[in-house]
Amino acid sequence: MEAVLVDAHNDTIVAHKRLGLGLGIKTDKTQLDLPRMKEGGLDVAFFAVDVTRALKNHLTYALDAFGFFDRELESNRTDISLVLTVKDLYEITEQGKIAALLAVENSDALEGSLNVLRMLFKLGVRSIGLTHNPRSLAADGVGEARTGGGLTNFGVQLIEEMNRLGVLVDLAHISERGFWDALEVSKEPVIVSHGNCKALCEHRRNLDDDQIEGLADKEGVIGVTFVPSFVHPKTPSLQRLLDHIDHIVRVAGVDHVGIGSDFDGGGTLLKDATELPKITEGLLKRGYSRDDVEKILGGNFIRVLSKVLPSS
Repeated sequence: MEAVLVDAHNDTIVAHKRLGLGLGIKTDKTQLDLPRMKEGGLDVAFFAVDVTRALKNHLTYALDAFGFFDRELESNRTDISLVLTVKDLYEITEQGKIAALLAVENSDALEGSLNVLRMLFKLGVRSIGLTHNPRSLAADGVGEARTGGGLTNFGVQLIEEMNRLGVLVDLAHISERGFWDALEVSKEPVIVSHGNCKALCEHRRNLDDDQIEGLADKEGVIGVTFVPSFVHPKTPSLQRLLDHIDHIVRVAGVDHVGIGSDFDGGGTLLKDATELPKITEGLLKRGYSRDDVEKILGGNFIRVLSKVLPSS
């Protein structure tokens, strides 16, 4: 596989669904659609559904959104296809199509059932964020950090079953205690789909250097995100975003950083997907080699996907 651009997190499904807009229609009402993905050179994208606000109705909310997306995949099947296996990932990108991965943000979509996990896997879900900021049935989020709570018994069982099936464990939003619990439990590499460095921006959603090192020890990847308040509290900018990439490289090495835009979910530092080439330009100006730029843009996430997803 040649160099690919991977975005490990967007909230585009719900954004388009709420507006009643097809994914194939270019619109300035969202940050991501098929025309702008092509223009920005985006090859692989994690399409997440955050169920946090769907109180007492998490699973239905997720299924409704995935049903909408399934219809969009069918309508645009010449341009985009769903990734279920490592074989799919390589074949879809080699065909010049966009490779889409279904992701759940907040494991409460499972309603506390590993049987639901199994069925969502059959529908195509290949990445699950254990929490959002509040407490979930699996763990405490960063919004519950005061309690010092980590993984629940269900959270342990969930990670073990995700490992067995071939579903990525996403630790974005999780409490610090839950983060370390998950690293201990998971037998596979884990990701932080969208987050930045606490050393450069003191935000509860960002990772400290020990966490970044721990993620690297687990062969994982953190996707730097375009949420302005995660980049700098007063003057967020593209250069400051690139500083976060530099910092992760210094702390953990170039093999453990990627991109997690959070387009259509608060990732507004870049206007939309058409501006993604600015990341490449900025990295090259900072003296990164071609090989290292390819790792950061997508190679690192491809490595983790190739390790975790079912082979075929």
